Amino acid sequence: MKILVHTGGVFQTNGYILAEDNGTCIVIDAPAEIADFLDQHSLRATHLLLTHQHLDHIEDAAKLRAKGAKILAFQDYAPEIIMERRLQEMGLPVEASPFEVDEVIGDGPTLKISHCSFEIHHVPGHSPDSISFYLSSESFLFAGDTLFNGSIGRTDLPGGNNEQLLDSIRQKLYALPDETAVFPGHGPRTSIGRERQTNPFCSNS
Repeated sequence: MKILVHTGGVFQTNGYILAEDNGTCIVIDAPAEIADFLDQHSLRATHLLLTHQHLDHIEDAAKLRAKGAKILAFQDYAPEIIMERRLQEMGLPVEASPFEVDEVIGDGPTLKISHCSFEIHHVPGHSPDSISFYLSSESFLFAGDTLFNGSIGRTDLPGGNNEQLLDSIRQKLYALPDETAVFPGHGPRTSIGRERQTNPFCSNS
């Protein structure tokens, strides 16, 4: 399995592609133009896993579903979380086509796709529907906008809650092994051990 990263859209959002040798892949989040990125690399997404439904993470969701990807998320399609009109009224050139969530996934169960087994952690605070995907076999955590390299997700958007976010990080993410590689929704990768020790916004105390 090879991990590719596509960073796209106004907010420079990371989408992660877990690619197999046979040309199929699992995609985690769908920033703008990730569908074109897959075409350029001759990859076909079988599944799209959404860490949350803020617009910058779902801009290409409908395109991927139209190409055959099954969409999995914490809740059904949620325009109140996507906030497309609000962002457009702020003058941002963003647009997202409606899509259907094929499977709603909750906190706790193991999600098995091909030979990948993801642990699902509900980590609200940045957004009420935020989840992270932990691939224990590789020690990879796809954290969405919950935990960043040296920072944490913003909590001033509708449904955000700072204390809830900090609790989510400490109770769910910091419980993972130090060597766990963190693939965030924005910016460079980091590790659980590094953030537990040095993150100025969320200490482990």
